[in-house]
Amino acid sequence: MKHLLVKALKNKFEMAKEDAVELAKTVEKIFDGQEEVEDMNIDKYARSLFYELQRQKLLKQRREEFKEKGKIIRKYYWSFNNDIIREAAYEKAKKDPYLIYKKIPKEAWISRSYCN
Repeated sequence: MKHLLVKALKNKFEMAKEDAVELAKTVEKIFDGQEEVEDMNIDKYARSLFYELQRQKLLKQRREEFKEKGKIIRKYYWSFNNDIIREAAYEKAKKDPYLIYKKIPKEAWISRSYCN
């Protein structure tokens, strides 16, 4: 799963492989080998990260409601969205037609502009 998560993060966020590896390690550490993690058990920084991953559909959230002492209690659980992670991992990189211009050094643009 970790290998797929790294590739999915790399593709979805257009990040370097090293960054994707570290982010995947962080997420895996929070899950600690479990299928789900309860929202109350994670800190606000992890929750913020999870919301960002949820926006990209790499994580999903489940809500559970029950009554305790006459009150309705809601618990939220985070889990991996394995189907989307798999899709994102094997997604072809989007071709940016203007990427070639980003590869040209700034000095080349400046020197060329003075020639006219």
